[in-house]
Amino acid sequence: MSEHWSGERPRYGKTIKTDNGIKAKSKRGDIGATWWSRRFIEVLESFGMGGRLTRGRNYARQGQVLSLTLSTSMVIALVQGSRPTPYKARIAIKAFTNPEWQRIEHALAGKALYAAKLLAGEMPGDIETLFASLGLQLFPATQRELTMDCSCPDWEVPCKHLAAACYLLAESFDNDPFEILAWRGRSREDLLERLRTLRGTTRTAVAREEAPPLTRCLDTFWQKQTATSLTLGDPTAQVRADAVLDQLDAVPITVGQESLVDLLRPAYLALRGPEDEPTA
Repeated sequence: MSEHWSGERPRYGKTIKTDNGIKAKSKRGDIGATWWSRRFIEVLESFGMGGRLTRGRNYARQGQVLSLTLSTSMVIALVQGSRPTPYKARIAIKAFTNPEWQRIEHALAGKALYAAKLLAGEMPGDIETLFASLGLQLFPATQRELTMDCSCPDWEVPCKHLAAACYLLAESFDNDPFEILAWRGRSREDLLERLRTLRGTTRTAVAREEAPPLTRCLDTFWQKQTATSLTLGDPTAQVRADAVLDQLDAVPITVGQESLVDLLRPAYLALRGPEDEPTA
């Protein structure tokens, strides 16, 4: 992708090996251990990269990628090729706008299990459906949705250096699904803070009415009260294992940057027995 192209296919020397690069965890076969990272790999494979995809995968496994940094909309990788100076590979995607993120956050806040799974390091299996209901796509559907360039002289896009960066990006999604959302414009900390705020607002709106003070009831305290009809819910109805956490007042305890409630939620869900699983 050099600025001056002679019209001839560039010739490469022998790849300079490095010992301090980032090596893919996968040693053979497919790269990507989770459905969400494999989903991203599917997008790459749909680009018709052919041999460049294979060479990029080899680069990723050999540790030719020296660094990989992710920020809003942009991933930048330094890849050691056949020249002394590493190539800079950039992969950009359009971040969601603030109004779009507000819609996403309200939708996520309405599903406590989504935040719990994300905190447990898992991407909810139907999250793409949620995004689709908002007219949005979490993962790029075509190559046109990604802007890629590399400082190498190869005129083909994506080149093997970009392919190597994409493979390691997919593995980073394995480690932390929040990185997919950060790439789209919301960091882990900002998103969780917004979800806490939105869920707190919802809980406040449905809070129980406080009983009147006893001093206001002394005149009638010992009088016979008229029986009132009390309708109890179905005791066999399904209740979320983590529902009790939503009844708590705000707990001013954090571990690292996570609230105690957010950290406890995955444990409550994990303790749910098979008999508690919802039935069709």
